Amino acid sequence: MNLDRSSERELIQSYLRGNPSSLQILIERHQNRLYSYIFLLVKDKQLADDVFQDTYVKVINTLKLGNYKDEGKFIQWVMRIAHNLVIDHFRKSKKVSFVESHNDEYSVFDTIKFTDPSIEEQLVLNQIHNDVKGLMEYLPEEQKEVIFLRCYAGLSFKDIAEQTEVSINTALGRMRYALINLRKMIEEKNIVLTN
Repeated sequence: MNLDRSSERELIQSYLRGNPSSLQILIERHQNRLYSYIFLLVKDKQLADDVFQDTYVKVINTLKLGNYKDEGKFIQWVMRIAHNLVIDHFRKSKKVSFVESHNDEYSVFDTIKFTDPSIEEQLVLNQIHNDVKGLMEYLPEEQKEVIFLRCYAGLSFKDIAEQTEVSINTALGRMRYALINLRKMIEEKNIVLTN
């Protein structure tokens, strides 16, 4: 079997049968796209290298445990893992960016303070972040992505448009609909986002 011409599904199956070079081919096939994505998010070579490596460690562990569900979207799955690792990094290092609303509309992010809070305020702040993160899971994938890239990774809408291969207007529209959808969910679930 010529591994270089094999499909992702065939390479994964080959790897699971004990052929490590199959995984190497998969990694090489997608490494430029994945690394570029990570680097655009973190803007730091050392950190991008670490996240890239951690991503494939998680991929390998997930494959070995048999928890990968092959839906023909291997690279999307790998990028989602990287995306989550970057979110985890920003959360741990408290480098979460604050997004100011430049219009009169209420933004769920306007209620979040980024000063040094007391322990009580920190607990409430953590709960707010968890509530918003939980609600983000209900958003369509493209809306979730634009919120992460803008609010957590700090990318401009121009960078978001380039990264997601859409126009700036589409990126702005996705953010607008994401915020509208988050507001609706907050109202429906009577979630209070203040501390």
